[in-house]
Amino acid sequence: MGALAAPTRRRLLLLGFPLWAAGALGPALTCAAQPTVRVLLMEPAGAVRVEGSAGSVTIAPAPQGLRVDARDVGDVWRIEGDDLRAGDRFRVRGALEVRRTPQGLWVVNEVALEDYVVGTLGREIYSHWSPEALKAQAVVTRTYALLQRARHARRSFHLRAGTAHQVYGGLAAETPATASAVAATRGEYLAYRGEPIEAVFHSASGGRTASAEEVWGRPVPYLVSVEVEGEEDSPDTYWRAAVAAPKLGRALAPLGIRVGPVRELRVVERSRSGRARRVEVNGPDGSATLEARDLRTALGATVIRSTLFEIRPDGDGFVFVGSGHGHGVGMSQWGAQAMAQAGASYRDILDAFYPGTSLVEGGAP
Repeated sequence: MGALAAPTRRRLLLLGFPLWAAGALGPALTCAAQPTVRVLLMEPAGAVRVEGSAGSVTIAPAPQGLRVDARDVGDVWRIEGDDLRAGDRFRVRGALEVRRTPQGLWVVNEVALEDYVVGTLGREIYSHWSPEALKAQAVVTRTYALLQRARHARRSFHLRAGTAHQVYGGLAAETPATASAVAATRGEYLAYRGEPIEAVFHSASGGRTASAEEVWGRPVPYLVSVEVEGEEDSPDTYWRAAVAAPKLGRALAPLGIRVGPVRELRVVERSRSGRARRVEVNGPDGSATLEARDLRTALGATVIRSTLFEIRPDGDGFVFVGSGHGHGVGMSQWGAQAMAQAGASYRDILDAFYPGTSLVEGGAP
């Protein structure tokens, strides 16, 4: 597509950086009295294509800032609209902001909070699930975003669009069911002592959630271990993963564990919820002990789906037999769905997984 016409306006926003609006790419989203969140979509080292209703431009790092097609501009470039595209992955509403960084570019979407929740919900939970489960996830998603917004208020972005925070899909993730769940809970968030909580969640618990203390080493009053029923429909209720000894050795090497060919691998300590906490590795060159969560990260979270596992020898390798998916703290999504199918409201679900918190209905802080 051809280059846009020359910028129609130039203004100073956000810490005094010059922001260029390259033509009228669509009407700005009106979100009066609604907070916005800033989501880091991409971190390209080189050029990125940005598109709106009037066309597209290529934005690239320049020695003294940014280059928009053939024009050199400042360190930040911004457009607004109801249907914006960044690269080949993202369609979003609100505003797109491209910033020059020492490593290349940051592409940030500034979006109304409720639009962020709609654009995230369909990426974090099945949109065909029960309405009450979707409402519970909507409140959790909103609460998590508000906490990150408060924590990173002085940064150029509050959240990342991937699994480091919450998976954000923008317009492509919106469905009538998720939009309805967000509308039904508009502005609601979970609070503890008046502040948004750390609303973490996971796919399936394996029958009991973990406390924050046993997973991350710090107690959180509302992130305690609770029993979960009805997760049998989860594909992760029972899983197994075979790991050959050479692969295990390669995974352990970056952790500084070199015991030679692994002859024995066993759980030596478990947490209160039954999850593996520490694992011992033995080989001809010695032995070592490591955190089970570090082993899970090293082998891959899609291979070892949770730390609720047992280890069995299998020829020249080992088989992990486990249950659940994720860190196990906070709301189990499959548990929430089971509760909803049994007639529980989203308020019941939130009370069960975040005991001691309150649902604030007066709108986001």
